[in-house]
Amino acid sequence: MIPASFDYSAPNTLEEALKLLQEIGDEAKILAGGHSLIPMMKLRFAEPEHLVDLNNIPGLSEVSMNGDTLTIGAMAREVDVEDSEEVAKVFPIFKDAAKLIADPQVRNFGTLGGNLAHGDAANDQPAVMLALNADLEITGLDGARTVGIDEFFYGFYMTAIQEGEILTKITIPVPSGKVGNAYHKLERKVGDYATAGVAVQLVLDADGTCISAGIGLTNVNATPLRAERSEQALVGTKVDDAAIEAAAQAASEDCNPSSDLRGSEDYKRRVVKTITKRMIAKALERANA
Repeated sequence: MIPASFDYSAPNTLEEALKLLQEIGDEAKILAGGHSLIPMMKLRFAEPEHLVDLNNIPGLSEVSMNGDTLTIGAMAREVDVEDSEEVAKVFPIFKDAAKLIADPQVRNFGTLGGNLAHGDAANDQPAVMLALNADLEITGLDGARTVGIDEFFYGFYMTAIQEGEILTKITIPVPSGKVGNAYHKLERKVGDYATAGVAVQLVLDADGTCISAGIGLTNVNATPLRAERSEQALVGTKVDDAAIEAAAQAASEDCNPSSDLRGSEDYKRRVVKTITKRMIAKALERANA
């Protein structure tokens, strides 16, 4: 289908973009990579009167590791993080996720910020960011504010970004200790929404005891879901078989999948349990490598 008609602006500075959003109001939509918004416009699920394109604004796409923090500009492309060997040394989870996101054409233009700002629980990056305990910088004309990932998603396609604001930066703490992380999802075919997906990060002390765990679930809840009981089942343990079983069982019980063409509710819970086990094991292997 063809989208409804709309006006288009491509500001050259962040301030100019924010002023445009303030002037236009709720009839404006931000265009980043466009791989979520444009298909919705073609289907007439979204009919914005004005698109504000962020692609000409400098300084929003940098990816850098500075000491104990990974910083990702909201306009960084999926491929920018996927191809960073510096990032992969600590966060191979990004390579895991990237290879499961659609195809190279999408990854070459789709942005991490857009993936998160869309607020879709079926997207891959929300679960990854939950596992990694990311903070998100949101900027308006009054300045920037930081929102933790657990406070970012609060409803179906709803995020903490308010009218007139732009997601500008993602920061992720680099844990001290032995770190391992991993992500996988089950999909019917390449590019399909996930039947279910699981992101895991483990931090171990020198003796191999888990001192921190992050687990995010994809497409098994109305909003991206942190598996809190699963995390608690791992912390303080050696991440042995019993702890992994308990964490996986809790994830399958605490998710809220809906029956659809991708499977029944019971099937999806079983998928969550299986993938959670595998991703904990993979994260543990990487932490001990």
